[in-house]
Order: sequence, then C-alpha cells, then structure tokens
Amino acid sequence: MKKKNTSNKTDIETYKKKIITFLQTNSKKTMPINELETKCRTKKQGRDNFMNAFDELRTEGIITVRKGMKTGLCSRLNIYPATVTRLSRTFGFAKTDDGTEYFIPGKCMLGAMPEDRVLVSDIPSRSGEPEGEIIDIIKFGNSVITGNVEFIDGRYYLVPDTASKNHLTIIKEESIKFNAGEKALAEIVYRGKRHSEHKVKITSVFGNSDYASSCAKSILMIHNAPDEFPEDVLREARKISEGGVQEYNFNNRENLCDMNIFTIDGAESKDLDDAVSVQKTDSGYLLGVHIADVSHYVRGNSNLDKEALKRGTSIYYADKVVPMLPKELSNGICSLNPDENRLTLSVFVKLDNDGEIISYRFCKSVIRSRVKGVYSEINSILDGAETPEIAEKYSVVRNEIFIMNELADILIAKKKRRHAPEIETTESKLVIDEKGVCCAVIPRQRGKSEQIIEEFMLTANECTAKFAREKKVPFVYRIHEAPPEAKVETLHEILPKFGLECPHFTEFKPAHASKILESAKGTDKFEAVNLLVLRSMSKAKYSVEPVGHFGLVLDDYAHFTSPIRRYPDLAIHRIITDILAGYNNEWLNKRYSGFAVNASERSSEAEIRAITIERECEDCYKAEYMKSHIGETFTARISSVTEFGFYVQLPDTIEGLVHIRTLPEGEYDYSEPVSLTERFSGISYTLGQTVQVICSAVNVSDGIIDFVLDDDED
Repeated sequence: MKKKNTSNKTDIETYKKKIITFLQTNSKKTMPINELETKCRTKKQGRDNFMNAFDELRTEGIITVRKGMKTGLCSRLNIYPATVTRLSRTFGFAKTDDGTEYFIPGKCMLGAMPEDRVLVSDIPSRSGEPEGEIIDIIKFGNSVITGNVEFIDGRYYLVPDTASKNHLTIIKEESIKFNAGEKALAEIVYRGKRHSEHKVKITSVFGNSDYASSCAKSILMIHNAPDEFPEDVLREARKISEGGVQEYNFNNRENLCDMNIFTIDGAESKDLDDAVSVQKTDSGYLLGVHIADVSHYVRGNSNLDKEALKRGTSIYYADKVVPMLPKELSNGICSLNPDENRLTLSVFVKLDNDGEIISYRFCKSVIRSRVKGVYSEINSILDGAETPEIAEKYSVVRNEIFIMNELADILIAKKKRRHAPEIETTESKLVIDEKGVCCAVIPRQRGKSEQIIEEFMLTANECTAKFAREKKVPFVYRIHEAPPEAKVETLHEILPKFGLECPHFTEFKPAHASKILESAKGTDKFEAVNLLVLRSMSKAKYSVEPVGHFGLVLDDYAHFTSPIRRYPDLAIHRIITDILAGYNNEWLNKRYSGFAVNASERSSEAEIRAITIERECEDCYKAEYMKSHIGETFTARISSVTEFGFYVQLPDTIEGLVHIRTLPEGEYDYSEPVSLTERFSGISYTLGQTVQVICSAVNVSDGIIDFVLDDDED
C-alpha cells in the first residue's frame, strides 16, 4: 500500500509538470481541458492521477478554469492567487502572495469570506490603487464567524461582525438554542455566489449583544485568542507549582535573599515579574533589576512552551486577562510575591552620576521580595502624603525609594539629553461594576513611581540587547525603525499649516521629532502636533537584527523584563541562561538561530493580535458606558479628520465620529489629514480644535459612538 501511494504521488507530480509545460508553450493563453488531457497522454488507469494533478494546481492558484471548460496558467492570464483579508458592507480587500493589496468592489467579491484563498484579476481602478475582481475561490478559509442574531419578517438572520454586514439566513433546525439580540458563534454551512446567499448554523451563544462582556467574548473568539489552556499544559503547570521552590533550586544561583529587593506594580496586579534594588556607590549607583526566571520552569519545546509561543503575549481588557501562562505559574510560583523565595534572572548595572552605564553583569539568582509595592502608595511617600499605615508598610525600603527617585531623575534627564521625542499618550482605565458593566472611563494616571520603574526597565532592556549584540548570539531584539519617508513628507507639508517650521534635514532623526514637539509645547496647537508626530512613527516590532530603537534613541534594546506575559522575554531568558552556563557561540548559533527568527516573527504577530483585541474590546466597553449618556453635551477635541467627517475625543479618552452628513449643509473640502472646510462659508473643522458635541447614538456590539455638533457650534 505504501509503495502504491508513493507511485501515485510521483505520477501526480509528473502530470503537474506536463500540464504546466503544455500550457506555458501553447500558442494561445488557454486550452480546452480535454485537449490538455489528450496532450498529457493519459491512459484509462492514469486519468485519476491527471485529475488529481489538475486539481492540485488549481488549488495552488497556478492554473484556472475559464468559461467553455478552458484552462490556462494564472501567470499568463494576469490572474493572481490572493487571500481575502477583510470585508465591509460594500467592498473587501484581498492581498496577493507578493503583498499587493487589492480593493474589491462588493459586486466582484463572488461571496468570498475572510481567509478564503482566491484568484484576483485586475479591473480599471478609480483611485489609482490596485483594484480587482475575484474570479474563483480556490480554497475556503475559516467558516466560523461571529455576529448578532436578528429576527426580521418571521425569519432569523445573523449579521456578521467582521465580514460584510449582509443578513445571513440561519438554519434553525441545525442550530443550538438562540434568541434575537444575542451575540453568537456560527458556522457557514452553505456558500452562495453572493454573501447574502450564505447560510449558517449557530454553534455557540455569548450573551446579549448590548453587553460589552458578551461582545468581548466574541472578539476573542474571532481573533482565535484561546480562552482556556489544554489539559496537558495545565497538568505541566500544576506539577511545577506543586513542586514549589526547594533549596536545591538555589544551586548555581546567587542568593540575594538578604538584599532589600521589592516589587512595584498596580494595586490589582497578580503576575509580579519584576523587582528592583538600588544602592548608592562611590562612583554613582548600582541598580539591580530582578526578573522572574520563567525559563527555569517553561523548558523549550515543552507543552507549556508551545502554548506560550502560540499565545505570544497576555491580553488585558477591562478587568480581565487572557494569560500567556496558566495562573499556577503567572500568579503563583513565578510571581515575585513578598516574603517568598523566588528564582530570578538578575542584571546589576553600575551607573555614574550622569546615569551613564559603566558596566553590567547578568546572573541566575534567588530573591525574597521585602514588600509588594503599589504605585499609588509609593507616589504618596514621594509626595510626603503617606498615611501611617503606608509609612509602616514601606519602612524597611523607605531609604531605597528616595534613592530610586533620585536615580530616575538622572535617567530622565539623560533621555532628554539624547533628544528622545516626548510624545504624550493617554491610556484609558475602565471601571467595571459587580455586574460586569462599564460604569466609568477615566484617563490612567502615571505618577513618579511609574516613571521610576519605566526608567529602570529601559536600562535593563538596553543592557540585555547590548550583552547579546556584543556576544554575537542569535537573539530577539525589540526594534523601532525611523518613520517611513511618506509620513515624514506629510509632516513637512502639514506643519506650516499650524504655523510651525519643520526642521531641515537629509535624514529624519529623533532630535527632529523632539524639536517639532518642543516648538508646539505650551500652545493650543500642541495636541494636534503631538498626534501628527505620533502617527508618523513606525510600529515597533521584534527582530533578530539589532537595528536599535528610534523612539528611545537607543542603539541597543530588547524586551527582558516581562517573561510571565511576553514570549520574547521568555525566549531571551533562555538564551542568556545558556550564555551564563558557558555554551560557546557555535553551539548557541546552532541551537537558537531558527528559534530566534521564529520567536521574533510569531511574537510580532501575536502583539498585533493582542493590541487589536484590546482596542476592540475597549471600544465596546466605552460604548456600553456611553449608552447612559446619549443626549448629553460634552467638550471635545478633534482627534482625526477624514473625508467622511471627523473623530472627537472627550477628556476621559472616549472617542466617536461626527459624520459629515450631520454637519451644516454645504460642500466640504478635505485637506488630509488636517481639516474639513466648507467651501463657501469657510467654516473649518481642524485637528486639535475644541468643539461642543452631543452623544447621539451608540452601538455596543460594533464599539461605535456617534456624536453631532451642539447647535451652538453650527
């Protein structure tokens, strides 16, 4: 049997080569299929292999079938294999294998869904960007979708979340029990030639679509974010947790249990993966950053490791977390809880009085945290406003707190000296009540203790990347490249419109971004300019190439400090551990070259997925909160301008759209990306401008908030 299968496979490959050769050399671009079969000289017993070869080439997007049962090479017909990336109500996008993204009008979609493999042909473009039509679906993608159940004219329909907003018929007989108004998971069981012809069955129900918690479950599902850990992974985690930290684990580790080491985190934090220590020295300071040694427990290629790599990062939304590691590790044996022995990987950094790095060294260690520090409590100590209870809690590390504050000031000044752009961003804090409903949205405050920890972690991360680069070993670096040239050109064009001069340069550097921000500081233009500079920046990512970090103005940077919640940190801990164990470069390169590439690529993808999920979930919770504020008036700033209106942001970070159709009647000219101006009256809506708006509508399921201008603004 095995020999027969091998022979069939060989025959199929032979036929594939023949098919390609005959189609390539044929004088016409297409050939009748029966003529092609004749040319391939298939015998009766070989016809199955010919058809299998033909089907494989079609599925691979190498050949296509045209009208009249004719076939041809896609490459000769200017037809491109592609993957559908996203859909809206009236159009979609498909990306070819070479990275070209095609805009596909709705009537040309052929009913294709996200992740479907398709063949795309060019059509005349109306925008100058690639535009095409789908001529064939060669492989169906994920047939699972989420959406809202609606009951219209006696029939149930599913309105998908991430596909087109067509109403898909629900086959009730094949579905589990569901109700109108629920957020549901469905499977496409019948495909039509148009999206409206697809039919689905409901396989799971998340809850009422008016609740953000139901929508969040749907968002996690559609982005394939695993909700629970497989049993084999949990079994490994439980075994590790039950083993505890034993004295024999201290072997080949520096015992730092007598040092004043402690953690500083948010009050709600349970996964404490970084602790700090500091001492004044004759030449400056000795900073210690002590990170949970997750790599000691999560061994390469174990079930835990495979699951951690798959997840890539912990996902935080509202008051919940989808952890990278099971709680037995993340909140238990790996968490640097106070008064408990914990295994760590430490870096000691000697700094001079200007914050410059004199030297550093890494070591495997064991610590015993003195106290679970909380940002707000330490801020009160630094402000001289602590309560007697707080003073007592931190009495053993009080001296260190003030030395840390002193060192952080020096490091902040050092960052300014290297002209790191001080781009301001504000995160949201969602307040969730006991029913799981968002009852408040407030800007997340950053006090001095948050800055202290940030500066110390940056220093540790810099030393980590420097260590790997100097050792010339495979590594996972955190990189941030210079802004794309097109975005820099946009800055050149826009800044004069704000009355600001753009610095002259041949190569855009961090100092130029810093100068732009400084020139707008203290003016009513700052928020707009801050947004423009922020949006001009490239996205940070992971890479095996140490190209440095543009935004931080550092030649060396890696993520070392959060191995409980980020896979890149865990990956480089593993590499550093083997360096410390004395393995030579030849062995390290052989072991980690492929691993570093894989970890970098997959971690970058996982980060994008996590950011997308967190943003989409946050939008739903913010919309849920604004449900009780429809009709109310707010003071807002215009945060972005588009050809169809402008977005405004409230002081509490909530953002929504003022659609152009709700503006005073007129003809509006769009000056990308700064303003929308009525042609005859001259009324203009500009980035950064303050406006009075009324919340007019909310859609929790889609995370959409709509505003209209207050009448006084018209």
